[in-house]
Amino acid sequence: MSSEPIAADPAAAGPIAADPVAAPADAATEVPPYRYTAALAAQIETAWQARWAERGTFRAPNPTGTLAEGFDAVRDRRTAYVLDMFPYPSGAGLHVGHPLGYIGTDVYARYLRMRGENVLHTMGFDAFGLPAEQFAVQTGQHPRVTTYGNIEIFLQQMRRLGLGHEERRRIATTDPGYYRWTQWIFLQIFG
Repeated sequence: MSSEPIAADPAAAGPIAADPVAAPADAATEVPPYRYTAALAAQIETAWQARWAERGTFRAPNPTGTLAEGFDAVRDRRTAYVLDMFPYPSGAGLHVGHPLGYIGTDVYARYLRMRGENVLHTMGFDAFGLPAEQFAVQTGQHPRVTTYGNIEIFLQQMRRLGLGHEERRRIATTDPGYYRWTQWIFLQIFG
């Protein structure tokens, strides 16, 4: 071990002569071409996300109907259904806690796909309620306008995170095709 004192400023020590990748003296202003930067990460991520969208990587075909394209290729596979908790689109975007659950289910759905299963991993939005109305009051817009605008922002953020949801199957609890069935179930139970 050397008894020489360690410089308080690592730059003051200068590059190590034996280091073949020692930074040049003006390293503070130059970024080496091999450096993994935020811009390079964004470029790689968005390129892969575009490829997934183009190829329909996260699509799960139905046996029949308008979403049946590609079903013959997965006919004999096991099926799985993965559903995240519906976020409330009552704010201008996701908060840092949202991805916590979404990442776990995304990893699980991808694992099942890698095992050869036909996986339906979709997303919904719990769009009714007081928080959505309060946000609309704050912005001075109709709740439907703010809710659907927020859903689009949430979807953009989820895509940017690289989450693999089947977007053709997403729903909002304010969609008539959704709440009609919840009303029917309620009437079956209490009618």
